[in-house]
Amino acid sequence: MNIYLKSFLHRGLLFGGFGPIVVGIVYLVLEKSIENFSLSGTQVCLAIASSYLLAFVQAGASIFNQIEHWSLPKSLFCHFGSLYLTYVLCYILNSWIPFKYEVILIFTAIFVAVYFVIWTVVYFSVKTASRKMNTKLG
Repeated sequence: MNIYLKSFLHRGLLFGGFGPIVVGIVYLVLEKSIENFSLSGTQVCLAIASSYLLAFVQAGASIFNQIEHWSLPKSLFCHFGSLYLTYVLCYILNSWIPFKYEVILIFTAIFVAVYFVIWTVVYFSVKTASRKMNTKLG
C-alpha cells in the first residue's frame, strides 16, 4: 500500500472520532437553547456518520502538504478539493445548508475565504519559525 495512502487512513482513523463528539456538543447546545428541539433517529445517525467522515478527511488530508515531490499548488489543490467536496456534500446531505445554487455559492465563498486566511497564517508562521531556526543554526 502506498505510504501516503496508509498515512491518510491512519490519520483519519486516529482523529475521525472527534467529529461525532463535536456533533454531540452542538446538538446539546441546540437542545438547551431551542424549545422543543428534536431530531429523528435518521438525522442523528446521518449526522454522526457524516461528522466522522468530515473529521476523518480533515485529518487525513493533512498528508497532502507533506508529499515533498508535489508542488505547493498541487498539494493545496488536493487538500482544498478533498475538504471542500466532503464538507459541501455532508452539509447538503444533512440539510445543514439547503441545496440551492445561491446558498452553495455563498458557502463556497465563505469556505474559500476561511481556507485562504488559515493557510496564509500557517504559511507565514512556518516561514517565520524556519527563519528563526535557520538563524540559530547559523
